Amino acid sequence: MIQLTASLSARKPTVLVVDDTPENLQLMNGLLRGQYKVRLATHGGIALELAHQDPQPDLILLDIMMPGLDGYEVCKRLKADSGTRSIPVIFLTALSQEMDEQRGFRDGCVDYITKPFCPDIVLARVATHVALKRASDLLVDHNRSLRKEVERQTREVQKVQDVTILIMASLAETRDNETGMHLRRTQNYMKILAEHLHQNSPYASQLDEEVIELLYKSTPLHDIGKVGIPDHILLKPGKLTPEEFRVMQKHSELGAHIISEAEKLLDTPSSFLRYAREIAYYHHENWDGSGYPIGLKGEAIPLSARLMSVADVYDALISKRCYKAAFAHSRACTFIESQVGRKFDPVIVEAFRQLADRFATIAATYRDNDAVPPQPLGLAIGRDSTTPAASL
Repeated sequence: MIQLTASLSARKPTVLVVDDTPENLQLMNGLLRGQYKVRLATHGGIALELAHQDPQPDLILLDIMMPGLDGYEVCKRLKADSGTRSIPVIFLTALSQEMDEQRGFRDGCVDYITKPFCPDIVLARVATHVALKRASDLLVDHNRSLRKEVERQTREVQKVQDVTILIMASLAETRDNETGMHLRRTQNYMKILAEHLHQNSPYASQLDEEVIELLYKSTPLHDIGKVGIPDHILLKPGKLTPEEFRVMQKHSELGAHIISEAEKLLDTPSSFLRYAREIAYYHHENWDGSGYPIGLKGEAIPLSARLMSVADVYDALISKRCYKAAFAHSRACTFIESQVGRKFDPVIVEAFRQLADRFATIAATYRDNDAVPPQPLGLAIGRDSTTPAASL
């Protein structure tokens, strides 16, 4: 803003004069050149070219009656071009000529000056419209600067929000002996599944670009409820008892409650928190109704949670934990496909099957750096899973 103001004040305004009569051009040049940088054009074609030269004119004085392109046509073309439409045009016309003022203003002119010219009137009108043009340019630049600053601050706020979400989610994951890389992996699994289904699936209309971004950002909160699970259960290295497992299952309700309480603090509904709550509460529901916390079945389970279920189980399978060994990618894929129509939505499993190589790439890119040794197979996929690894 300051730079543009200094630039405008440092240079003379530019006025383009268009007239097919050399005497009129000489007269205007002599009148204006003391205060303005003057460009001259003898016909409309040249005027259209000069209007694009840098610096662009601050004002165009345009004769109406010219051979070839008349002033009306030149003005229409200037106003139809996004690069020149903001340049004000004053029509020049002789008193003896018939004027269609309504047509001129409709085509985009801002004023008329009649011939023969009165120097003081010409200078006054030129000065007025040049000042208006420069004020308009300053306002446009100011708005552009404000918009960029708002965008910059919005990006900064969004970064802080994203980091805060990851930190909050990581607290829960750390208590469960998992890592921030689990969050990164599941985020990216979720994103590629949603993007694939957006291209060609029965769910395409539910997964536009905005929704996909919200799912990506809300995924890390899927196990936030684990902060409320007692350590002796959450961190137990061996198999959970039925009672302990029922307590572990409460993490989905706790997570939904935590997020629901956050929603109440907002003046308007948050799509981000809605998706986070859906995922936290329902991502352990199974397609056949055998999951928890309430046993939803099929498409009654929110799509966000059905996507999360596949992403979370795949990552649990391929990850080492103190209570289980890591599966090879191929074996994890076999398990996911074996649960179609039982644990998982068939449409999502088909998408997973087509994206399996990309899942492996994500897993390698965000792999854990832990040193948990392999354990005998047969324990649960995850401490909160209802599907035993031994069923493979």
